[in-house]
Amino acid sequence: MTKSFVKKGDKVLVITGKDKGKVADVVEVSPKSQKVLVDGVNVVTKHQKPKSQQEKGGIIKKSAPIEASNVMVVCPACGKATRVAHKELNGKNIRVCKKCGATLDKEFAKEVKKEAKKATKAKKEVKGE
Repeated sequence: MTKSFVKKGDKVLVITGKDKGKVADVVEVSPKSQKVLVDGVNVVTKHQKPKSQQEKGGIIKKSAPIEASNVMVVCPACGKATRVAHKELNGKNIRVCKKCGATLDKEFAKEVKKEAKKATKAKKEVKGE
């Protein structure tokens, strides 16, 4: 089983299929089948028959799962679709944006920002600015 790069609550961009280009939130992730349920993407219609007299039947629209490989995580910091890097911070593995280096895990956002500032200061000192 591979490491999951998409988690529930992430904003993702659909990169293939009939909904290509849509940006939406992940509702559910199924790592075993490598599928994700994205809000408003891959909408299918289901004809439902009423089970009792009180229930109404009819045509219901609902989202169906799509392959996890068909979506890219959108970085909250830079706003671009990005690949995910894994980095260790305080003994925990966190997901990081490949483009800007910001964290994709909300609970570690502050710590990574501090670390990024230290890195940029160190680069400026090396350059002699």
